[in-house]
Amino acid sequence: MSGTAIDDGRPADAVSGHWVDRFAPRSWRPYLRLARIDRPIGWWLLLLPCWWSSALAAIRAEQPFPDPWHCLLFLIGAVAMRGAGSTYNDLADRDLDAQVERTRQRPLPSGQVRPRHAALFLVVQALVGLAVLLQFNGDAILVGLCSLVPVAIYPFMKRIMPLPQAVLGLAFAWGALMGWAAVFARLDAPALLLYAGALCWVIGYDTIYAVQDIEDDEIAGIRSSARLFGQHVKLAVGTCYALAAILVLLAARGAGAGVVGYLGVAAFAAHLAWQALSLRDRDGRGALTLFRSNRDAGLILFAGLATDALLRGLS
Repeated sequence: MSGTAIDDGRPADAVSGHWVDRFAPRSWRPYLRLARIDRPIGWWLLLLPCWWSSALAAIRAEQPFPDPWHCLLFLIGAVAMRGAGSTYNDLADRDLDAQVERTRQRPLPSGQVRPRHAALFLVVQALVGLAVLLQFNGDAILVGLCSLVPVAIYPFMKRIMPLPQAVLGLAFAWGALMGWAAVFARLDAPALLLYAGALCWVIGYDTIYAVQDIEDDEIAGIRSSARLFGQHVKLAVGTCYALAAILVLLAARGAGAGVVGYLGVAAFAAHLAWQALSLRDRDGRGALTLFRSNRDAGLILFAGLATDALLRGLS
């Protein structure tokens, strides 16, 4: 996919017609883009494992629905921490981003935002995330703080390891632990299985995302799973997705899910299978579409688990 800037400094993978470009003051736009507000798929993918975990906890606790307050906090926290993580990543990668066509129009490599201003913006977003985290019990707070380790090291992994998506997965899947810890103040087998499944899911969808940049990554020497798997990328994504579906199924079983929950897992697995079968080598535009479709895959799974909780809680 071409990464040529479209207009007003927007990179080519920005969502067309987003409110950031239509309504936000011009001086705010580079910062909103730095936080990826114009690309909501990022916070959706960070949020969904939190909601899955909340739904699993509701099933185990025989509650009719995931805790609404927790779900709202996870939403706010996902937006804030996705923005903070993206800002941190762009600060660390600004020299590499300048070498990749798709990313060279981001606010830092293009000069729209100065590094010291980006660092201050990062602190503000992190404080919002901390304020959200402090609303939970002590065990959930500790679990949440531990997520900072993979977040901190991820930007540097693409320089030294062939599968940096695994480290990204450790961070983006972390919500699978949070929903359970917020309810039970501990981590049990279903939460750990869900985390492992979400980790495989992240590796799979971020490998699809990396297909966009294979040519530029080869030139810049940036490592990625798409480069590692090469012509076998479809098989690799399919394997990651199959493991994700199996592990999520085991998590649902361990939490005591019923038929509706299993149907949700089956629909989730079917969506992932469609993605893997539809993937084409070095088809950047198609890869971006498939990557973005993971929001729908995640919502399908959440709907199945939440409905199962509702039916079991009311029975």
